[in-house]
Amino acid sequence: MGNINLIVDPFVSPNPLAEKIDLSSIKADYILITHGHQDHVYDVEQIAQNTKAKIISNYEIVEYFKAKGIEGYGLNLGGKRTFDFGHLKYVNAIHSSVLPDGTYGGNPGGFVIWNDDIKFYIAGDTALTLDMQLIPMTCPALDFAILPIGDNFTMGVADAIVASDFIQCDRIIAAHYNTFPDISIDEKQAKESFKREDKQLVIMGIGESLSFE
Repeated sequence: MGNINLIVDPFVSPNPLAEKIDLSSIKADYILITHGHQDHVYDVEQIAQNTKAKIISNYEIVEYFKAKGIEGYGLNLGGKRTFDFGHLKYVNAIHSSVLPDGTYGGNPGGFVIWNDDIKFYIAGDTALTLDMQLIPMTCPALDFAILPIGDNFTMGVADAIVASDFIQCDRIIAAHYNTFPDISIDEKQAKESFKREDKQLVIMGIGESLSFE
């Protein structure tokens, strides 16, 4: 956002789809963590050491990484804080959260982020929840949202379409799919399902970039 680099839930080193990404090349001023599962925090320490990035997450996860010498900003559900990149609100997600060593990972959540130029929602790992209807009631209108669509551990395509209605946003970037067999999807079918509802599903390739006018 501007000259500020945000990275969310870094899972690069052991990710079979991200073998071409050099971890040392990643730029980050802040590392946003939605919850504590290994496939969302695996590379947090290394990236923080490389970049001196600060963590933004729930209180428990921030305290966990503080004990490892990494500074951060802890929030809890419903909390909002203003940063140099804009405003951030930590919102509800229906999932579980435990850190790789078994430490309690606090409540899972998502982030709504906005400034004068852009507004977006990162859902994290979540089921479809009626709480998503609160987002357009309490936050600015979204330019896009990042929703999980892989099913099994999170909502799938059909529920993500309903979620897009709840958050009143028709431009969706897909997340949490195809990394493992249990969350594999038919990408063409997923896009067509969104298109039938006059919505756009963006499925990005590893290393691709996207900009919005």
